[in-house]
This record gives sequence, C-alpha cells and structure tokens, in this order.
Amino acid sequence: MKTCLIVDDSSVIRKVARRILEGLDFQIVEAEDGEQALESCRRQLPEAILLDWNMPKMDGYEFLRSLRRLPGGDAPKVVFCTTENDVAHIARALHAGANEYIMKPFDKEIVEAKFQEVGLI
Repeated sequence: MKTCLIVDDSSVIRKVARRILEGLDFQIVEAEDGEQALESCRRQLPEAILLDWNMPKMDGYEFLRSLRRLPGGDAPKVVFCTTENDVAHIARALHAGANEYIMKPFDKEIVEAKFQEVGLI
C-alpha cells in the first residue's frame, strides 16, 4: 500500500482528501503545515504528497524546496492544491519541484485523474 502525506492547514480539506485517497488504497499521514510535513518526511518519505500552497509557519513552496533537498527527497510525487489560478503561480510551483497541481475545491475524479497522470495509480 502506498503512503500519501496530506499537508493542509484546513482540517476539513485534510478530512475530504483522506476519504478520497483511502478509497484509492492509500495509507494516509497528515500534517497541518510545512514544518510538520518536513519532520514527517525526515522520518519516512511517502510515495505521494498532496500539498496545500498557502499555510502558516512554512508554506508549500518552502516545504517543497526543503523536501527536494532531503536524501531521496526527489522521489515523492507532489501534487499541490491551490486556489490561485494564475500561470505564474503554477509555473513557480512546478519549477520548485511539484509534479502536478489541482485547484480547490477538488473531488474524487480530479484527485484520481491527477494521481494517474503522475503514475501513482
């Protein structure tokens, strides 16, 4: 079973994402900000990360840059979630190492399609 780290400061978003991803046979680990997520990755790297972009303490961009510098940190597939839809914002995330992105709000079909695109399912 593959592991997915869900990183979002909203408990509602984490709950929705957990329900969707458990339905796709992922084991779930949660973090409410980038600092918690980085600590989790230092303990054990997941196969997938569903990453919010706007969070307190450490945002998605800083987390992603730090993740990619960890030993093996290039391995997890990162799908970032955002409410921002401007091209520059998306390009910055992809340049930082994100594999794909989804817009909030999302549903099962969107998550499943993006995880298929990056080879997780």
